[in-house]
Order: sequence, then C-alpha cells, then structure tokens
Amino acid sequence: MSLYQLEKDEDIDSLLDHLKLSDSPTIRTRAAEILGDVVVDEPQAVDALVKAARTDGHEDVRGAAIDALDAIGADAIERLVAEMAGVDTEGGADWVRAEAFVETLNADRPELRMAAANALRRLGDPGALPALIDVLDDPEPRVRARAARACGAIGDERAANALAARLDDPASRVRREAADALASIGTDRALTPLIGAVTDDNDEVRYAAVMALGGYQGPEAIDPLIAALDDESDVVRRAAVFSIIELLAAAPTEQSHRIRDTVVDRLESADRSVVDPLVELLAESNQPRERRNAAWLLGRVAGEEGRADAVDALVDALDADDGTTAQFAATSLVELGGAAVEDALLDLLEDAERSDAARSKAVFVLGKVGGERAREELETLLDRTNDEAVRKQAFSALSKLGGRR
Repeated sequence: MSLYQLEKDEDIDSLLDHLKLSDSPTIRTRAAEILGDVVVDEPQAVDALVKAARTDGHEDVRGAAIDALDAIGADAIERLVAEMAGVDTEGGADWVRAEAFVETLNADRPELRMAAANALRRLGDPGALPALIDVLDDPEPRVRARAARACGAIGDERAANALAARLDDPASRVRREAADALASIGTDRALTPLIGAVTDDNDEVRYAAVMALGGYQGPEAIDPLIAALDDESDVVRRAAVFSIIELLAAAPTEQSHRIRDTVVDRLESADRSVVDPLVELLAESNQPRERRNAAWLLGRVAGEEGRADAVDALVDALDADDGTTAQFAATSLVELGGAAVEDALLDLLEDAERSDAARSKAVFVLGKVGGERAREELETLLDRTNDEAVRKQAFSALSKLGGRR
C-alpha cells in the first residue's frame, strides 16, 4: 500500500513499520513526516521517532524525525532533547527550560542542536534570541534553517539583520526559512531585504519573498512584485498578484493614491497570468478588502486576453454582500465598457434570480456604457419593475442615453 494511502487512512502501525524497516531513506523520511502530521498522542510512535532521530543512518531521516516530534508537541521534542543531551526538561518555569535548550545549542551532534532550536521555537522566549542568532552561523545548514524558523516564531526585530544575511546562504532551505522568518517579523526593516530575494534561484525562496512583500508599507515593493508576474513559476506569479492586492489594501492613506497609480501604470493591459488570480480572489476570497481591490484592479488592467472572464466575474460581484465590493465592480465595468459588458448586463436584467440591488447597479453601468439596445431594455424595465431604487436608476440611465421615446 502506498504511503499516500497510509497517510489518508492514518495507519500509524504500517507507517511505523516503514520508518523502522524500509531500506529506502526516502521512504523512511516520508514515513516520519507523515507521522508528524497524523500522530496526536501515541507513545509507540513517539518512541520510534525518538529512536530514528538518535540512531537512523541517514541525516534526512533524522531531521524528519526531529521535525515530526516537534509537530507532535512540546513534550515529544523535549523528551528527545532530554534523552540526547542528558538534561532535565521536566517541570520548571519556561525560562529554566529555555536555558537548558540554549545550552544544548552548543552540543556536538547537529541533530541535538536542531532539536534544541525547535524546542526554543515552541517556547518563544525572547531571552533565547541572542543564542539563536549566533546559531544562524552554525556550520550545519539543517541547524541554521531551524534557528531561522525559531527567530521568526519569536518575532523580534533584533533578528532582522542576521536573518537578512542568511538570504545569501548557500543552502536554499536556509534562505527560505530566513525569508519566512523575516515575513513573520513583518516590520519594514525586516521586509526590505526580501526585495532582493524576489530574484533568488530557488522558487520556494522567491515565493516566500513575494508573499511577504504584500505587507510592505511603501511603494518600493511594487516593481519587484510586478517583475515577479513574469516569474517562470506559476505559484510565484499567482503569489505576486495576491501580494499586489494586499499591498493596495494595506497602503497608508497618504500613499494609497500613488501606489494605485503606479500599479495600474505597470499592469496596463495585463494578460491571463494577472487576470485569472484576480478573478479567483474576487470570486472566492472571504476578505472584503481583498475582494474590493480585486474588483477595482480588474477594471483597470484587464487586457483583451482574459477580458471575458473579468467581465463575468465583475457582473457576478454586483450581487456581493459587501456593498463596496459591488460598487467597485460596477465602476470597473464602466472602465471596461464595450459590447461584452452591455450584453452581460442586459442578460442580468433578464435573470429572475438576480437581486434588485444587482439590477440597480447594472442599470447604472448601462447608463454609462450602453447603446440603443440598452435604452430599449431600460424602457421595458421601467414598465415591469416595482423596485423604487431600480426605477430611479433606470430614469437616470435613460436620461444619459437620450431619454424615453
């Protein structure tokens, strides 16, 4: 049976057999990773993972076992440290345990230093930060990666410079963890170094940097994010779109207009690589600010490629529960204009399942972009609707289209 099926079935006994008996380091590594995801409180599994972390002949298996114990919980990872280092982590205040783990960061075995860094990440004690910063220069990349992750969990800006230096680490995993850690810290001082990481050789590092830059409070992130829209990785390209939306949503009031103008200027006539993620955000996001900004941006950057999908998404958004999203969708349809918009809105007026609020906004847009066919349909609508808001909007739209005849 495949490891995938064992994971799906949460077959812990069989996974333990693979961890203990398989001749393949790859299978043992994956078995350990899965056990970390599915085990909650299984003493037998913890025993096996502790043994693998201490004695397996392959470093990837030992590392996966350590991370699995960390995922299972504080007691599991602390037990490993206690057994490997001979230190007492039972009971006592967090700071006492943190001191024991800090001491263990100097152990000879890299697996023990890895486990200590994981344990300190769980404790989140800022007092351990100087020791973790020192370990960012550890000769073992697996230790550096876990120290970076721990620094990110503590979230103290004091680690920003040391983490930024790790963005040039020869090991891609260390660079990725450093990027994630800087993102977790989240201040502009921490995020600024990530601008350069957008061009890293490793797509996971680029992804981490691009995702983080959505929280940057300034226009300096715009050009790197725009450049990332041409990344060879589809995942990175989509992340760039999401971060641009986040940047728009979070922009300080005094910078908002300039940032919006810059984004629109850079993205004029965008192709599907931009339009598709915007459509997805508008349709599926549960964050009103994201949906509003996706609706706003679609009307200003959708080129011929993907235009039809943009129109459909914006027409659907006229029914949005959030009134601002619906209004932005309407103004974006005005920006797009053309026969496709007119046709879609006329179809909406014929759809009995659409709300009167959506009809009212459709009528507003038709008053801006419609032609003779729209004028005739609005005259008919006046005769058949009893909704005052729709009627008022229809009269206004008709006046813009030449009035009733």
